[in-house]
Amino acid sequence: MTDAPPETPSEALPDTLPDRICADPKSPFYDAAALDRGVGIRFNGAEKTNVQEYCVSEGWIRVSVGTTVDRKGNPMTLKLKGKVEAFVEPKNGKAE
Repeated sequence: MTDAPPETPSEALPDTLPDRICADPKSPFYDAAALDRGVGIRFNGAEKTNVQEYCVSEGWIRVSVGTTVDRKGNPMTLKLKGKVEAFVEPKNGKAE
């Protein structure tokens, strides 16, 4: 018998993340499994917590601008270019 492959790529490689992820469920780059694991972003050496979308290979992130929303209720974003590092957040690293 052969072993069945894992159901999702997220289960196959737990510490690797896709090159591009978006937090908007309507986007083709939305990955619920990766977002559930916890994705951390380091941009130009500083950890960012307001990232809506990122692309490591192209070197950019989209960050939300305060609590401002557009007329459809989506957060207003700003695209920043620089060095992007994505990592899986540790489960016990969150403040209580």
